[in-house]
Order: sequence, then C-alpha cells, then structure tokens
Amino acid sequence: MVHLASVPTDAARDAPLVSGVQNIDLAYEESDFTASVYGSRYASQDLPKHDMPDHEMPKEVAYRLIKDDLTLDGTPTLNLASFVTTYMEDEAEKLMVEGFSKNFIDYEEYPVSADIQNRCVSMIARLFNIPAHDPNTNAMGTSTIGSSEAIMLGVLAMKKRWQNARKAAGKPFDKPNIVMNSAVQVCWEKAARYFDVEEKYVYCTQDRYVIDPKEAVDLVDENTIGICAILGTTYTGEYEDIKGINDLLVEKNIDCPIHVDAASGGFVAPFVNPDLVWDFRLEKVVSINVSGHKYGLVYPGVGWVVWRDPEFLPKELIFNINYLGADQASFTLNFSRGASQVIGQYYQMIRLGKRGYRSIMTNLTRTADYLAKHLEALGFSVISQGGGKGLPLVAFKLGEGKHYDEFAVAHQLRERGWVVPAYTMAPHSEKMKLMRVVVREDFSRSRCDALITDIKFALESLDKLDEKRVEEHKEHIARQAIAKMKGINSHFSDKDDHSLQGKHDKTHPVC
Repeated sequence: MVHLASVPTDAARDAPLVSGVQNIDLAYEESDFTASVYGSRYASQDLPKHDMPDHEMPKEVAYRLIKDDLTLDGTPTLNLASFVTTYMEDEAEKLMVEGFSKNFIDYEEYPVSADIQNRCVSMIARLFNIPAHDPNTNAMGTSTIGSSEAIMLGVLAMKKRWQNARKAAGKPFDKPNIVMNSAVQVCWEKAARYFDVEEKYVYCTQDRYVIDPKEAVDLVDENTIGICAILGTTYTGEYEDIKGINDLLVEKNIDCPIHVDAASGGFVAPFVNPDLVWDFRLEKVVSINVSGHKYGLVYPGVGWVVWRDPEFLPKELIFNINYLGADQASFTLNFSRGASQVIGQYYQMIRLGKRGYRSIMTNLTRTADYLAKHLEALGFSVISQGGGKGLPLVAFKLGEGKHYDEFAVAHQLRERGWVVPAYTMAPHSEKMKLMRVVVREDFSRSRCDALITDIKFALESLDKLDEKRVEEHKEHIARQAIAKMKGINSHFSDKDDHSLQGKHDKTHPVC
C-alpha cells in the first residue's frame, strides 16, 4: 500500500525550512569531488527533492548522502508492527541481487526463472492440500506482488464467474456482493470498491473478533459472489472457522465459493497446526492467497494465489500474449517485474524444506507464548490465542484503572526505538483499543526480553505522570506525526465516508 505523494508548487519548494531564515549560499571550490565525501560541495547542499538536478554527482557521494538520509528511518528489526520479513540468509540475498536485472515476464529469455515460479506454485498448492492424487485435478496459480494483488485477482475471478452464471440464467448481474469479516485488511475494501462489489460485513463484537459462520452464511443471497475467510486476522491473529462456513454451505446446498485469505497463516498453520482443516480439503474453498514476504520468509514483495480448477478462473480474464517471441497465459494486474522475489521464495522452500519451516514456526510460536505470559504478569489482558491456535503474535490491551491508554504506551516504546502499534478494533467492538506484537523469524528470545523490560519501564513512567501530563504528551506526539507527513498529499486527508475507518474509526493494522 503506497500513499499519495504531493507535488509542491515552486513557492513551496523554495520556502525556507524555518520562517524568516533565508537560504544561505555557501561558497565552494569548483571541484565536484574531493578525497572526502563531506569535504565536497554536495555535503553543504540539500539533497535534490523536487527537481532533477542539471548535473551528475559522483557515485560515492550519491550513495553516502542517500544512506545518511535513510538513517532517519526506523530499524526494521525493531518494527514489531509488520509481518513483513526482515531477515534472509546471505546466500538468498546474493541470488536475489543476481536476479534484479531479469524481467520476470520475459519467459523466452529467462525460462528457468519462469519455471521456478511454476515449481513454487506446485509446492504451495500441495502444501494447501490440492487433491493432486485425483487425475482430473487441474489446479493453477501465479505469483503476485503480494497478497493485495492476489486478493484483487481472487475477487475478479469470483465476480466474473458469478456474472457468467447470472447471464446464462437470464438474470440481472449488476449488483454483486461479497461477505466478509469487518476485521478484514484494507485491501479487501479496496478490491470491493475498485471492482464495484457491495461489501456485506459480519461485524465483530466485544468478545468475538472473527467471522461467525452462521451470520456469514445467512448473509449470502443470489448476488453473493463469494465469502472471504481469513486464516489469521491482522488484529488478533485468530484463524477463522473456515470449515464451519464450508459445512453450513454444504448442509444448506448453497452454491457459494470461499476464498481463503491466508496471507499470514498460509505458511504457519500447515507446520504448527497441521490437523486444522481450512484449505482445499474443503469442497467450497476454490482459491487461496498467501504472502511469500510474510511467514513465507522472503523480502517484500511476493505473494501467491492458487485456484482449485479452471472452473473458478473464467477464461475471459486470461490474456494469451505473444511477448518477446513466446506465447504465455497471463492473469495479473502487473506486467514487467524482477525475478528476485520468486527466486528468493524458491530458495527458502528448498533450503528449509518442511522440517525447516516447522522448526522456525514452532520457535516463533514458543516466543509468542513466552511474551504473552510476561505481558499478563504485567497486568495486560492478552486477547490473541496461543499454543499454535493462531498466528505467532500477541494482541493485548491494558487492564482496568489506568489513566492512560494503549496509544500512550506505544508512544513510550517508540522513544526506545520499538514500533509496537496501538489500534482501534473493528466496528461493533465498542472501539476497543489494543496493541500487537508480531513475532518474526529474527525476534529472538533475548530481543523479546529486552522488549519486556522496556514495556515494564514504559508502564512505570506513565504511572508517574498525572492525566494532564499524559494528555500533553499525546498532543506532542500528534504534532510530531503531522510534521513527519511532509510530502504526502493532504487533499484527501479529510475523513472519508465510504470506508470502515471513516464510518467506525477502525484503524487498519500494518501488514
């Protein structure tokens, strides 16, 4: 997900950083570069921000100045808000760097890279229990930039299949809808909005944060293109009862497909909870997406989507293209892109194998349980499920009687470098606030202990502040956040009236 950037006017571009202070023109020698980067004229000038410079600069200077600029970014390993992979082995990185220059879409020029995608699709489909033992099985899939694109493709396929069936029956096909939990990631709202599909929500409650199978099936009507079920919600990491939805659809003889959003759980559940039935073992599950750059352990961005059968991927969505001398079937929202991430996924799958993934995911689950127990001892209420029943994350909220909220705790931790976000829960959960720590591969036990120590210190610091000081601190943080938004287009910053966030103050967790 990328923000809208602002293009400043000339007056805004030339305005001084601090009002009343004019730009100072420092004299410098004519030489472009000296023995020291910081002795060059470039070190005394601001980096170009709005206009491309007229002249080149030495590569050493460009590298150093950009690297210095990036030091103000957060530290990825301390960003516990994100599921996205922040560690890969040197050998994997080397392979990925070597693949940067390969245009993945050029199948004729890079046939092995293309075949590596096919190998990954096959491995992932079998991991999700596609009935490969059946000679009539004709499953298919593709790589994507991430689960957002995969979900867009899944929604398009369900919509087009529904439209074709309605047209064949001579019925109206202009009002499609999709059933989903109100705790969905924002890409589901986008897919519905962009492709003109009505959203029908099963709302969370104060004590239920996942979809209710009966409510979901009761919302299905003749215009429903499908049901979205989530294997690991972004808020609490819980696995939705996909089998329960499937069994109700079968029991009521309702022809409604299920798309499983396994963005986070697809590389966790098969290894930590293999007896959980959620995938192609269920007859109503027709498509599944998964993020390779989350628990698939690959740097961003790569995702995957698999369909059970061509019946669920209408032919008119497929483009047969002769590109650079080779015929290829394409179903994607993107075209040219590098082969690096697909190669990185293949490396992880053959390097680790099932046993390697199981070892990593089991360790992450143990670390999450360890953190949860310590947070409970500090007085927090843990609302995520442990013991491998959900994703390896910890969702928690403050106990009763505090004069500060979860956002204040998050701000205190940010001062120590940790990014532990606070959120407002999905609609109809009484605007419950919670915090969430995502346990990733490089979140070791010692780093977990450091986090626990800093959370304890944050609570002690906030306990010493009175309510007025807490409010002042929150206002200070808000002003800081606004200051950091420079360069982002503010035209659409007003509260919208079409999203769950705009209607219910739901905040979307980082994925």
